Amino acid sequence: MGKMTIEQIQSDESIRISKFPVAKNTTYLAHAAVCPLPSCARDAISNYASACVGEDQEDCMPPNLLRDTRQLAADLIGAKMKEIALVGPTSLGLSFIAQGLDWKPGDNIIINADDYPSNVYPWMALEEKGVKLKHIKASELGCIKPDDVFELIDSRTRMAALASCHYVSGYRINIDVIGRELRSQGILFCVDGIQTVGAFPTSVEHVDFLAADAHKWMLGPCSSGILYVKHETQKQLKPIVQGWHNLLCPDFIAQETLNYKQDGRRYEAGTANLLGIAGHHASLTMLNNLGVDNIATDLLDKRNQLVPELLNKGYHVLNSAGDLDNASGIVTFHKPQADMSKLVAKLEQVKIKVSLRFMRDGSKLIRLSPHFYNTTNELNRLLNEL
Repeated sequence: MGKMTIEQIQSDESIRISKFPVAKNTTYLAHAAVCPLPSCARDAISNYASACVGEDQEDCMPPNLLRDTRQLAADLIGAKMKEIALVGPTSLGLSFIAQGLDWKPGDNIIINADDYPSNVYPWMALEEKGVKLKHIKASELGCIKPDDVFELIDSRTRMAALASCHYVSGYRINIDVIGRELRSQGILFCVDGIQTVGAFPTSVEHVDFLAADAHKWMLGPCSSGILYVKHETQKQLKPIVQGWHNLLCPDFIAQETLNYKQDGRRYEAGTANLLGIAGHHASLTMLNNLGVDNIATDLLDKRNQLVPELLNKGYHVLNSAGDLDNASGIVTFHKPQADMSKLVAKLEQVKIKVSLRFMRDGSKLIRLSPHFYNTTNELNRLLNEL
């Protein structure tokens, strides 16, 4: 994509549709769910797949694809390339972390039971090892303040495992403040970053682990995610999968001892998802060229357009009074006496894609999650339909 700007994409419809073909027929406002692919990812996958029919899939792989993708991912979150593993889904990365640490009975982990299940179940599975879970009591859904975490710390707290942004309320936690305090107390910090990486700056300076798949805000293929493990923490996180790629095996001959690679590749056991990574590489290149700070500014501008209009229409908007430091690209709303599922169906009929989400009490909400290529006109179209 070169150095094209967000403003250029939004202001020239021919460019916008060429880069994001979904925009031709659909107002797509559901990037917190599963994104449509941009043309750069489609073309990268298609070109590589076309080459694969004529020769060995690895031989025709774009030069340095894996290394460069790790570097692009590292650049996006402020990490080092040696701290990135290309392992796929967020659930898998978080499970690698949960099962790879040496837990002792009585250790405890601070979690939010109302996070997306991918960041709850891996920690629940540790209870059979005697690990205890300490549940955050947030004042509102997903609105986790640093003190909500700190007040749960005791002498047996080994980790806090939190989402960078709640998948329904859209509340972004203060990763740096939380991480700095946890590190000062020798407590590990694991972040499910799928709802911010690619949309908002997600610094890992004070983070030990982060997992995020590509298929939301990174605008990449499903199951082409990243796992970040701080280099100094890699000694603590034992690989739970073994194969030809993460262990030294010269000339593909098994050795007498297990010698893991000394960087993030130690968590990549076997052959990579090359087609997916080819698409992810293209998407990461685009995001880094546009600049995640610029993307974040645009998404907050969209939020500022949407929230007052929704409130004026009588909807209740989650996290509507929150500070912009805790706001995200997610805007979720409902009306107590209205059937949100019927409204979603109505929007689908006019080619407006949103997400229907549920609360524990069975109530239904509509979640909006536009990305940087969505325009003011598209948001106005949505508001008019509402």
